Amino acid sequence: MKKVLVLFVFVLFVTTAAVMALRYIDDYTAAGRMRETPAVWPHEKPMLPMEAGLVPVTGGEAILRATKPDELIPPVDLRDPTLIAAGKTVYFTYCAQCHGGDYDGNGTVGQSFVPLPTDLRSAKVQSLSPGAHFKEISYGIPDGRQPPLATTIGILDRWRVVAYVKSLGPRT
Repeated sequence: MKKVLVLFVFVLFVTTAAVMALRYIDDYTAAGRMRETPAVWPHEKPMLPMEAGLVPVTGGEAILRATKPDELIPPVDLRDPTLIAAGKTVYFTYCAQCHGGDYDGNGTVGQSFVPLPTDLRSAKVQSLSPGAHFKEISYGIPDGRQPPLATTIGILDRWRVVAYVKSLGPRT
């Protein structure tokens, strides 16, 4: 019984010493005062005013997604040779794996699909409006294999791919 009482007193002493040490650290050291940090009281201080124009209210991905394909107007000249050359680079980075170097759907990855990815030089594809091309690249084709690339390819680069694909012309 004496051993249990000694053990109890010892545990009580150690616990009291630990609590007192923590209170000392909290009250008298730079590491203390955890209860007064902004993380604990986030609404105690007034919020800083936000500068005008920080939050965009026009443009953006949501507007592009909501716009009908035929109403989407390219922000660049799709016949610009430098834009088309940049589109070729983006095409061979993101699209050629499926659509192929000959644009016929026989890319390294695309040749394993049944049916093959769309021939980008077909009359059907070439007759699409630039906005329809942009939306298919950006948000995929419903019930199709075209993945949505809006989170992978930037907006301007998607327009560059549209310019490049339109510059190919229909297959003869």
